Amino acid sequence: MRYLCLVHFDERMLDTLPPHELATLEHDSRAYNEELRARGQLVAAHALQRAKAAKVVKLRAGRASCVDGPFIETKEQLGGFLLIDVADLNAAIQVAARTPMARYGSIEVRRVAIVERMAP
Repeated sequence: MRYLCLVHFDERMLDTLPPHELATLEHDSRAYNEELRARGQLVAAHALQRAKAAKVVKLRAGRASCVDGPFIETKEQLGGFLLIDVADLNAAIQVAARTPMARYGSIEVRRVAIVERMAP
């Protein structure tokens, strides 16, 4: 089963970490991704650019609009993700709990939905 682990954290925290701690976090994250890949559990993992670089696209009444974003009232932003393939929710939670960024933020775990193809 595939699960998406959404990595949320306060981006300002990255600016306050001592350089050696930031380097350790980056090293630990890469090493953990390699561990998951070696076990055949990692489908994809990526960090995201800072939230200030985001755009929010909406389609209303047939018209698309694009504005700077995000406009979420929260201190934590989506900063990255892991797409994993594991046996069940408990295994996904175990993977999320060992993710190095969990020390600084939170990891949201969601099972990937299977959407049936609609007939034309």
